[in-house]
Amino acid sequence: MKRIKIEQLNRRVGKKVRIAGWVQTIRDQGAIKFLLIRDDSGVVQVVVKGSKSKTVFDSISDLTTESVVEILGLVKEEKQAPGGLEMAATSLSVLSKADPMLPIPIMEKGDGEASQGKRLDWRWLDLRKPKSALIFKIWTTMEQALVNHCSNNGFTRIHSPKFMSSPSESGGELFEVKYFDRKAYLAQSPQFYKQMAMASGMERVFEIGPVFRANPSFTSRHDTEWTSYDMEIAFIDSHQDVMAEEEKLIVAMLKAVEKKYGKRVKRILGRKLVVPKRPFPQIEFFEAKKVLKSMGLKSDKPEDLSPEEERAISKYVMEQHGHEFVFVTNWPVSARPFYHMRFEDEPELTKSFDLLWNGLEVTTGAQREHRYNVLIKQAKEKGLSTKSLKYYLDFFKYGCPPHGGLGMGASRMLMKLVGANNVREVTFLYRGVNRLTP
Repeated sequence: MKRIKIEQLNRRVGKKVRIAGWVQTIRDQGAIKFLLIRDDSGVVQVVVKGSKSKTVFDSISDLTTESVVEILGLVKEEKQAPGGLEMAATSLSVLSKADPMLPIPIMEKGDGEASQGKRLDWRWLDLRKPKSALIFKIWTTMEQALVNHCSNNGFTRIHSPKFMSSPSESGGELFEVKYFDRKAYLAQSPQFYKQMAMASGMERVFEIGPVFRANPSFTSRHDTEWTSYDMEIAFIDSHQDVMAEEEKLIVAMLKAVEKKYGKRVKRILGRKLVVPKRPFPQIEFFEAKKVLKSMGLKSDKPEDLSPEEERAISKYVMEQHGHEFVFVTNWPVSARPFYHMRFEDEPELTKSFDLLWNGLEVTTGAQREHRYNVLIKQAKEKGLSTKSLKYYLDFFKYGCPPHGGLGMGASRMLMKLVGANNVREVTFLYRGVNRLTP
């Protein structure tokens, strides 16, 4: 008999089926034992009666929670059981018995839950929780929607190298590695290679891949390795074209997740998913600073937004526009990389943006400078060596169209999607300053 998933049991009432999963709880009531069995689709109550099947009843006398079992039984309706269904077991096999001394509780909440650090030490056990399983199902749907959107809108997928001979963003926060007889660096971004694709004539590209930054921060939003969603578009008029494309992408991603998991997100995670309306609100950087000042917020970052300021601007936009998203545009030159294009009439500003979602920066993007001589000039102004940037600058030496793009943090998107407060909760295996295991 073929195994079926627990979520399919409602179509098998009155029939004998085979399931397999983890023993979530065991309740012994003398002549009757109740098991809650969990797989990645749901939980079902299994009843074992000594009077009906003494062999099965006796075989589970030393069964432990989180053991992996296979069960044959009859599916029936039972209003008191989770999901309104129950299985009467006729056969039970232990596929893998769990040590009774679990290092962390699997189903406890609140005060009974282990600390985050300990849960990360035992991440493969922590991931057994239905909440965690749902998060990664959502990630799968979100990412597939991204791929579908890009594939249906003329994008070509690329896979750029993660070893680089020179920094892809700045001279700081680099992981340096030994590369045979010389130094190499782990890629902070696929930025240079996306732009190479523009010079190659690809016109629209996207990438999903890991990026690395030696960030010494211990905050809830930072990590040293994460998955980045990147895209680059040629023949644009300004950064507004890039923002418009991102709006369409985000709507497509959230529509897909809401359609498939909206009800479960509300029930299990307590988060109501909202598919945003286009266009998203926009506020220029220095206008945002004026608003923040009027709100009484003092900033020690005159050319950047602190986490507190990001939250305040998002709150302001929600009050003014009823929107979870806001583009903060036209950032100062001092806050942006040398390759961001500047306004002709306001050369101290760049054609760039950050996208905030409910108080968190999830995207950075811009129109890039595609003119060779201008790039050299701007690199020198930033104190960068044009010699070390030679291979990158050469991309623009033989004709490159006006272009722009963005980088989106997948884990930050997921944080906002599921209402998590920490990037560690939505990362399969988190990497930070003090964490390289498991």
